[in-house]
Amino acid sequence: MNATATGATQNAAAQAARLSKFANRKRINGIALTLSLAAMAFGLFWLTWILFETIRLGIGGLSIATLTQMTPPPNEVGGIANAMWGSFLMVSLATFVGTPIGIMAGIYLAEYETKGWLAEVTRFVNDILLSAPSIVIGLFIYAVVVSQFRSYSGWAGVLALALIVIPVVIRTTENMLQLIPAGLREAAYALGAPKWKVIISITLKAARAGVITGILLAVARIAGETAPLLFTALNNQFWSSNLNEPMASLPVTIFKFAMSPYQNWQQLAWAGVFVITLAVLGLNILARTLSRVKA
Repeated sequence: MNATATGATQNAAAQAARLSKFANRKRINGIALTLSLAAMAFGLFWLTWILFETIRLGIGGLSIATLTQMTPPPNEVGGIANAMWGSFLMVSLATFVGTPIGIMAGIYLAEYETKGWLAEVTRFVNDILLSAPSIVIGLFIYAVVVSQFRSYSGWAGVLALALIVIPVVIRTTENMLQLIPAGLREAAYALGAPKWKVIISITLKAARAGVITGILLAVARIAGETAPLLFTALNNQFWSSNLNEPMASLPVTIFKFAMSPYQNWQQLAWAGVFVITLAVLGLNILARTLSRVKA
């Protein structure tokens, strides 16, 4: 009887201890969930407010003249057509320059040398570029290009934006290729396919959705960059396709007009904010859609 009573007492004590630990874990989980929801609500509040103000003030500044005319002098009618064209031109060229470099570097890191010293150095430099403030990249291009040629230019802006595109594409390409099962490569090698053919026809094709997503995210990032362009392309009040001269861009125009005391400039700045927000939002939605598509 004593042994039975002792065993029952021990079982009851163990059960009570388990219930106490369960209650403690449940309480901690509730606190963590509450804090997480509060942080999410805090972020969503400010995001909703920003979007509301952007839509409210941005739509009011949109008109045919806004999308077809050049940036005006103070208190005169005009638009942001030259800034939109300059941004489109520089972002397109930066993507064209940076994307092949990023994809080839990502292929090298994922397929050819995954653990060598050169791969480690490349990853280290790539991480630095990913975390570096964009204004640092702008100052670097200013010192290397602008100060040497003694002129701001669209080409300098393209180089600065391309340096922002490259590390994003490298990281995305490498990660996507590493997710491809090794069995696909081995099956292709067993059939006698050379390595370059396996990469192009098998691994890169299987990872194309992720790679394209990374490119779109890089484009969305550089579309709103202001600091690098302030030190490289500067600005231009007129329509220009000459990349050897200063060139207007939407982010710099928004910065300039938003800081001015003139009401028409401020209205155009909000219209520019609305346009660039729609563009970045569209790119992010497209990237999300492509990331869900199975290769």
